[in-house]
Amino acid sequence: MEREGTLHGALEGIRVVDMTQALAGPYLGMLLGDLGADVIKLERPGVGDQSRGWGPPFAAGESAYFLSINRNKRSLTCDYSTKQGLEVLRRLVERADVLLTNERRESYRVRMGIDYPSLSARNPHIIYCSITGFGMTGPYAGRPGYDIIAQGMAGLMPITGEKEEVPMRYPASIADLATALYGLGSVLAALFVRERTGCGQYIDLSLLESQAWWGVTQAVAYLLSGRPPAKLGNDHPFIVPYGTFKAKDGYLIIACASEALWARLCAVLGLEEIRDDPRYHVNRERVVRRAEVRRIIEEKLAERNAAEWIELLEQAGVPAGPIYSIPEMLQDAHVRARGFMIEQAHPTVGTLRTLASPLHLNETPASYRLPPPLLGQHTDEILAELGFSADDIRNLRDTGAV
Repeated sequence: MEREGTLHGALEGIRVVDMTQALAGPYLGMLLGDLGADVIKLERPGVGDQSRGWGPPFAAGESAYFLSINRNKRSLTCDYSTKQGLEVLRRLVERADVLLTNERRESYRVRMGIDYPSLSARNPHIIYCSITGFGMTGPYAGRPGYDIIAQGMAGLMPITGEKEEVPMRYPASIADLATALYGLGSVLAALFVRERTGCGQYIDLSLLESQAWWGVTQAVAYLLSGRPPAKLGNDHPFIVPYGTFKAKDGYLIIACASEALWARLCAVLGLEEIRDDPRYHVNRERVVRRAEVRRIIEEKLAERNAAEWIELLEQAGVPAGPIYSIPEMLQDAHVRARGFMIEQAHPTVGTLRTLASPLHLNETPASYRLPPPLLGQHTDEILAELGFSADDIRNLRDTGAV
């Protein structure tokens, strides 16, 4: 039953101007759009978001990369380096709640009149979210910065992978994704503050700090001990056993984060004799003997297939699981039962399947109202909403402003 005054989306009525491209900003824009915000994606005429060309694979000329992170947006082409285009942007900002930008050069922002002081003077309620590689202060401000650079400088690549391997990038752009998540929290917090003060504010996010924070436990351990973290492959630096283990036919994951779980694991594996052994009884002793613990466990695991062990461990309440490929993950019964894939009708692709939002709100759930837009698909519609007449719109097109 719908309650009086119920919102159909948590951010219904919030307008977002998304000037970003690539991954971090567009992903943040999509998260806001999934929660009900009206997201207007500002793109360069004839070019658009650079990720439109990142592939293959492509579907009807659109890259899978772009399609994966740009639903629930309307596309407006606008060259705001022109006088007419800048007027379009200014009208947008005057009616907006949030602006997202990943323009890294403050001097360019000021020259174009798209810096925070200039735009907030027109709309004091605007929440201006800046996403760059290194932030807008400090000696690296203004440097170009993509995800892999942030991963490299965040201290995690040297401890990712097996000991004999070269420094390893995580196979997804986690610096971008992390920044988008911190952006979501920052924007929502700023909207909440604005409800009480009436004022917008400036948010300065960097890929480097967002990624470096994911190494917080290793960084603080170093600050306390003076010892740099070691490369441990899939092992946990502070918990044993916690990682991937080899069974008869392949690998499984076992995660024993407490002494109670250690006792249950020993019972399942028939290792009661070492459960209370002073060398392995508590985690701190197991951590310094991680190679011995692994050898003992894998000798037992070699007696059965991985799936058999997972079933036995789950029955005993020991956290364990398989190691899936992407196709296997998408076919998993639990993942499917959670509705993790959605379908949308796209104007050129046809039926487009993408991943659903992981944000589950029971009163204002995520919604999937618009497929990822074609370049400039909604330009005339948005310009009309901003008060431009049909003649104005033709003039803007003729001059190349949109």
